[in-house]
Amino acid sequence: MKTLLKNARCVVTCDDADRVLRGADVLMEDGVISKIGDLGGLATDEVIDASRLILYPGLINTHHHLYQYFTRNLRHVQNLELFDWLTALYDIWAYLNADTVRLSSLSGMGELMKYGCTTCFDHHYVFPQGAGDLLGAQFAAAEALGIRMVSSRGSMSLSRKDGGLPPDSVVQSVDEILHDSREAIERYHDASDYSMRQVVLAPCSPFSVTGDLMKQSAALARSYGVKLHTHLCETKDEERFTETTRGMRPLAYMESVDFVGSDVFYAHGIYFNDEELQFLADTGTGVAHCPCSNMKLSSGVARIPDMLRLGVPVGLAVDGSASNDASNLMEEMRAAYLMHRLRYGADAPGGYELLKLATRGSARLLGREKLGQIAEGCAADLFAIRYDRLEMTGAERDEMNLFGTVGYHLPADAVWVGGRQTVKDGALLTIDEERTAFESRAEVERLLTAGMAN
Repeated sequence: MKTLLKNARCVVTCDDADRVLRGADVLMEDGVISKIGDLGGLATDEVIDASRLILYPGLINTHHHLYQYFTRNLRHVQNLELFDWLTALYDIWAYLNADTVRLSSLSGMGELMKYGCTTCFDHHYVFPQGAGDLLGAQFAAAEALGIRMVSSRGSMSLSRKDGGLPPDSVVQSVDEILHDSREAIERYHDASDYSMRQVVLAPCSPFSVTGDLMKQSAALARSYGVKLHTHLCETKDEERFTETTRGMRPLAYMESVDFVGSDVFYAHGIYFNDEELQFLADTGTGVAHCPCSNMKLSSGVARIPDMLRLGVPVGLAVDGSASNDASNLMEEMRAAYLMHRLRYGADAPGGYELLKLATRGSARLLGREKLGQIAEGCAADLFAIRYDRLEMTGAERDEMNLFGTVGYHLPADAVWVGGRQTVKDGALLTIDEERTAFESRAEVERLLTAGMAN
């Protein structure tokens, strides 16, 4: 299949040279961007007039909890901070099953894709006993939507009786976790350049797993060449927990259990000191920045300008929908811009820098060098905004900085993943949105009724 995007008003490439092209053609061939430039009357299967479109690389989400989409906007947890918030919600999440995960993944990733996201990493770590093949349910949802997905075989091994936060029914033994982790990699992980599905090993957090599980997960992941992920330095409560129970700060604890390096990225990373930031830079250990979640849970402000100055790998993420309460990376870029302007003033990253975090930076965290830019040989993942919309009046004069300094919160006019169009005029082409919403609301009712009753 050859699709030619003809005479684009603007192409913000996010490539190595930070090129912005005007009037260029983009040829997508067999899922890959094969040519960019003035391509004349090239013979193709489809030609799309792009003269009113601004083209951007597909956005890449580096941290999510899709199952949380069904516990959004619950009044009794809205003003809680992380530990109390988790404790309150685990009793509901204990009733997850494969239908919950499939439908919440369709809903959450559907929203992400409508707002320009073409690759989603999900940190799934809640595996209730007898819930079924939850990763299989996620990958089935991703396939139906046509989005690239990286799913984690997350884990929890410390329940409330062990000093952790979750109930016994959602934790597993180390042996069970390692067995399922190996099986998930062998069954689902595709390491090829343009893969649609990959697996990451991701013990939940320092306060929900043992050090032994962290070490063994790291060794297993490295034996298969897959990435590692966990929450780290999100709150002062977590910092106090590791200092009290492990006798060291969170990052030092991660180093002691072999959970640092260029194959590791942490969610949040708010409370690193100067020495620790330099250590992250020196080791290539990455951070998934979650600005909206960090504000909603009153967790704090990550030191993103300092990370970027030092060369710490940083990507952008929405975090779980229940701590956000949305799945919209356009909104995250705007929130990050405002958050860091308030804290850092002139040293804050600009709109284009944040776009680069959501594309090239996020691709680097996931080890996907063929994603995150509009360049020949890269995956044909991109989205388009019409420059002549009423909401764009005046804003179209600086396309590079649109999603930070100006802010843009409407669905994309078009999205392509691997050269296949998945969104047109702000609507999903790959699933029935109305039917999915109907089925999802029924599942939300079941989940909340079960969770609230117990």
